[in-house]
Amino acid sequence: MTVKQSNTIAVVTGASRGAGRGIAIALGATGATVYVTGRTQKEGDAPLPGTVGATAAEVSAAGGVGIPVYCDHADDTQVAALFRQVQEEQGRVDILVNNATCLHDDLTVKGPFWEKSLALTDIWNVGMRSHYTATYFAAPLLLASQQALVVNTSSFGGRIYMHGPAYGAGKAAVDKMAHDMAVDFRPHGVAVVSIWMGLLLTERTRKVFDAEPEMYAGLIDTCETPGLTGRVIHALHQDPQRMARSGKVWIGAELAQEYGVTEEDGRQPPSHRAFFGEQTQFGDAVVE
Repeated sequence: MTVKQSNTIAVVTGASRGAGRGIAIALGATGATVYVTGRTQKEGDAPLPGTVGATAAEVSAAGGVGIPVYCDHADDTQVAALFRQVQEEQGRVDILVNNATCLHDDLTVKGPFWEKSLALTDIWNVGMRSHYTATYFAAPLLLASQQALVVNTSSFGGRIYMHGPAYGAGKAAVDKMAHDMAVDFRPHGVAVVSIWMGLLLTERTRKVFDAEPEMYAGLIDTCETPGLTGRVIHALHQDPQRMARSGKVWIGAELAQEYGVTEEDGRQPPSHRAFFGEQTQFGDAVVE
């Protein structure tokens, strides 16, 4: 398959595996140049499979240009260096996907938060804070683009009880952050959104499914692949009306339906609005 090379410059954080990996590869399939960031340099460095280099190679194999950048998003100096590299090599960023996060193994353990590890709060550093710092350092490069989009990957956990208060607070924060950043970016034509993904078929999810297949039987048919989110992001970036969507939370499956985006097998994953409710709505007032 020959993919027409685009001139889109994207940065996808936390893309060694999981949602970031799938998003990066899907953007690569559009011909984009994708900077793939993460901490895993070689197999075995993390309990789950996947590395920054492997994802970058898959981006290139899909038809784009994958550029691996080792980056610990808990370290501001490394994040600043990442965007200095992009500045020197490209001069702009067209799409920034803030996806880096820290998910402790206790995340899906049942029980009250005080019986789980306090390390669950690490999602506030690599997750909430890292979304802020990546966008902070990327801002001059986003302003240099004629068509810039920032996406915070999130979930219904920003509005309902999901995995406990540490996870919920982190997701609610990145949703509100997208809204507030959009206010500052609006005069410059930079769109910022938060996208609620459904249950994703990632390495972590498959591990949970494989451990208790009977409990999760049937769920797999309602899952989304991370690639769907990547294709939705591409469609949103190409939408001439994308600024009308800026500052809001969107349900990824519903955006997919609007844009006619499907899974590679043609399946249209369902929205979970019926189970979890409406996405968060923010007020219009601006107090400076």
